[in-house]
Amino acid sequence: MDRYFDAVDRFSEKLTRAIIRYRWVVILAAVAVTIGIGTGMSRLEFASNYRVFFSDENPELSAFENLQATYTKNDNILFVLEPEEDTAFTNNTLAAVEALTAEAWKIPFAIRVDSISNFQYTSAIEDDLIVEDLIIDAKNLTQEEMQSRKVISVDEPLLVNQLVTPTGAVTAINVVLQYPDQSLTEVPEAVEAARQLRDRISSEFPGIDISLTGVSMLNNSFSEVGMIDAGTLTPLMFLVILVMTWLILRSLAGTVSVLLVILFSSIVGMGIAGFFAIKLTPISMSATTVILTLAVADSIHILISLRSLLRDGMSKVDAIAEAVRLNFMPVTITSITTVVGFLALNFSDSPPFWHLGNITATGIAAAWLFSLTLLPALMSVLPIKVKKVHEREWSQVAMTRLADFVIAHYRRLLVGACLIVVGFMACIPLMTFNDQWVEYFDERVAFRTDSDKALKHFGMYPIEYSVPALNPGGVSEPEYLENLEKFVQYLRTRPEVKHVYSISDIMKRLNKNMHGDDQSFYHIPKNRELSAQYLLLYELSLPYGLDLNDRINVDKSATRVTATLRKVTTSETKTFLADTQAWMAENWPEYMQSQPTSAQVMFTYITDRNVDNMISGTLVAIIAIALIMVIALRSIRLGLLSMIPNGLPLLMTFGAWAVLIGEVGFSVATVASVSLGIIVDDTVHFLSKYVRARNEHGISVDDSIRYAFRNVGVAILVNTIILIIGFFVLTTSAFKMNVDMGLMTILSILFALLLDFLFLPALLLVMDKKKVDTERAQAVAERT
Repeated sequence: MDRYFDAVDRFSEKLTRAIIRYRWVVILAAVAVTIGIGTGMSRLEFASNYRVFFSDENPELSAFENLQATYTKNDNILFVLEPEEDTAFTNNTLAAVEALTAEAWKIPFAIRVDSISNFQYTSAIEDDLIVEDLIIDAKNLTQEEMQSRKVISVDEPLLVNQLVTPTGAVTAINVVLQYPDQSLTEVPEAVEAARQLRDRISSEFPGIDISLTGVSMLNNSFSEVGMIDAGTLTPLMFLVILVMTWLILRSLAGTVSVLLVILFSSIVGMGIAGFFAIKLTPISMSATTVILTLAVADSIHILISLRSLLRDGMSKVDAIAEAVRLNFMPVTITSITTVVGFLALNFSDSPPFWHLGNITATGIAAAWLFSLTLLPALMSVLPIKVKKVHEREWSQVAMTRLADFVIAHYRRLLVGACLIVVGFMACIPLMTFNDQWVEYFDERVAFRTDSDKALKHFGMYPIEYSVPALNPGGVSEPEYLENLEKFVQYLRTRPEVKHVYSISDIMKRLNKNMHGDDQSFYHIPKNRELSAQYLLLYELSLPYGLDLNDRINVDKSATRVTATLRKVTTSETKTFLADTQAWMAENWPEYMQSQPTSAQVMFTYITDRNVDNMISGTLVAIIAIALIMVIALRSIRLGLLSMIPNGLPLLMTFGAWAVLIGEVGFSVATVASVSLGIIVDDTVHFLSKYVRARNEHGISVDDSIRYAFRNVGVAILVNTIILIIGFFVLTTSAFKMNVDMGLMTILSILFALLLDFLFLPALLLVMDKKKVDTERAQAVAERT
């Protein structure tokens, strides 16, 4: 046998016997280390801002931050009021709007409240400009007065489709908040106040359905979903592992040992996260479930070997040492490759995936250490009862028959597998990217159901433009305002656009007001001085909190145009952005050119950015894993060969997803790295047993494949079942990214099992039989 493998075996056996000799020291040390690192968990906090999904280097985030530094931030809470009647213009509903508007100013961090009741309606009395709330004392309005307010509202471009529907059936109240960003409790505090206000208004004004949505509700949902998942997924995963381990091992000692290993590993992973001040998100929180799932694999391989050795009559101590010896190298290799795969997530453009990768990598490293130290120590202490058998188990008989089938039909299997892989690969171009942040949550989350209701009546996806003027005060220039008005009219012709907000509408209304409300003057003023006077007079008439600071910058050298989109896909948003940029280039002077920005723009391009970055990350991971396999197997040929059944499952997964689902979000970019580190495990264990049979026992290619199936086939199958169930648990998450990642990983694991059982042995038969034939021919030639 190769001296390298012999040295590794001797080291692992000596290490295991030393661990058994000092088992109590090892157990106490493991407990002490776990408790020490676990104290970091007390520092963990949930992030409550969607911006955590974007790195500091993200250009779309930088552009959005610049916009919000220039104007008012768009963190908001939107109350959508849908009365049972077909109109919102009743005394009861308008009184509710009036009361809610007044009380909404008391929501923590609120700096502005907009509704149809406090809309600053302008009119003229001779030469005086009158600016007042559109609705005052709603309870005592007559039917005629309410009807006139309805006509004004649905005819006002700044209100219709923004705060009231065209039919007047539904209305909304928008609360803008500005957080000092000094505490993670700021968003939950504001959201809780908004929910209490909603409940109070609902009880005082029955017959009105009030939904809550907006950016602050979105931000709060991230932390709420993380806590929901933490309270459901982790306990459920523990239960699944407990049941599965018991069913597989039928051993209390083995079950207890596995649970302690995975528990300690999870604590270490999350404890390290706490020490590094990682803010938890639904994505990074799923690391616990992933660690629990993957940490089982190492222990199961060792315990299945231990059970088999004990049944063959070996003593307990010798069986533990031999079980570790047989699995030391494959367990080590699979742990390293899994760690590499998850560390590749650091190439992502989204920090939560960095955190998922780093936390999971830490937990997997801890699981490897505990599997090779704590597990043998525990098994040497705990009582183990195994019936000795003199005949092969049914599972080994089944694996031998499978091996015989593969050996007999390996050429057909090889060709068939290639055709199936090519078929799946051909479907990959059918896959489309789509990220709609409202749909990141399922119906268990109130934000999702409320946002779905709001989307029926109003837009939810704003696109912002900060349009520069030629110089300070230039926003009053007739040329500037005329060009702005042309852009607004163009936007309103777009089918994706639900509402457009621009000061050009205000300027047209003021021009009409200052000409005796003559409708023929409803256009942009022709004189700069006149426009500036109108604007100044209007601003001086506005109450505190309802000024134009959210629309015009300080020196009046730029204004903000907001186009709010309907429910749109990522591709539709990209088309819209490209078309508006083309329109600007064709119709605006150079100084007015503007780049779009907003959360919607950020999420639109995060998929492309993530995919581009993760292609690099996955390639690095593939190269690193290939090198690890070459070094571990002491064979360039086998190391490179192993990457074929490791890479193909990913391509098959993307193809299958394109056929079954069709759409993916930006989390898909991370699946390759996550899956690659996991599916390598089966290949490593199969090849390690194959190499051991060839080198240690010196048997033929056919018999080496039978040896691998008999000695590791059941363990591979068992681990696959555990991994599938573990990631299936992840699909019960209330967060869509976790669900997608779980489903795609399940597909890749299934495809990996099929390829490792059918394609890999067939590939070995082709490659190694050819090699054996060549060696025999050379030997014959040398003898002659």
